[in-house]
Amino acid sequence: MGGWIKIFTGPMFARKTDELLIEVKRYLLAKKKVVLFKHSIDSRYSHAEIVSHDGRRMEAIPVSSSDELRSLIPDDADVIAVDEVQFFDQGIVDVVKDLAKSGKTVLLAGLDKDFRGDPFGPMPYLLAIADDVVKLTAVCTVCGGPATMSQRLIDGKPAPKTSPTILVAGKESYEPRCRAHHIVID
Repeated sequence: MGGWIKIFTGPMFARKTDELLIEVKRYLLAKKKVVLFKHSIDSRYSHAEIVSHDGRRMEAIPVSSSDELRSLIPDDADVIAVDEVQFFDQGIVDVVKDLAKSGKTVLLAGLDKDFRGDPFGPMPYLLAIADDVVKLTAVCTVCGGPATMSQRLIDGKPAPKTSPTILVAGKESYEPRCRAHHIVID
């Protein structure tokens, strides 16, 4: 079988990590050798595990760059899964392409947009090369409609546009919002 790239994407609290781990479990049940990675910047719940907001967890190798990730992939791996892929450098795009070209299945999960609503890191390029994109939504905390945006909050108020792009946090700093209720202060 040829290589395959599948991405789970959407806003915060859209079940991206849950879906990634469910997919990983399917491959494990099929007796495939799966290697899981996460970006080391994300240590919210665990340093060496991928953990969903709901508590689903699996061991993962924390890495800080695409080069480090590439160097740790065993030749006999069938499936490579990467959580929080939006935090990686642009080199992750070539790593993913090379893995798929070599016949590996690559499973990715990450935010498609940052808190401003702009494309996040390498995600637009990864989405472009993916064979299967699963675009997930959350529920808007204001109106209950489909949420496609990640609202960053500082002391309960929308964050200014000048805030740093990366802030690794959970419910205390982010809410899922629909486009109509997503606010970025200029």
